[in-house]
Amino acid sequence: MAQSATLNNSDFANGVLWGFTAPFRAIGSFLVSLAENGPRMQAVRRLNETSDEELAARGLTREGEVRRIFGPAMY
Repeated sequence: MAQSATLNNSDFANGVLWGFTAPFRAIGSFLVSLAENGPRMQAVRRLNETSDEELAARGLTREGEVRRIFGPAMY
């Protein structure tokens, strides 16, 4: 008994499209990783781990800390 495999055009097109977009997906993943591991995001993670009571004990507000972290880049 002979066996045959068929390849329809949509499978081929999806494979080509997947291969064509691979460099762009890699660059996008790199940029997201870069942003997530940057010093601002690390500071935001530390701020998120700090309770409002701890901030108040230091005389700080969450909004003020966000302004300090992002500075002129955001405001």
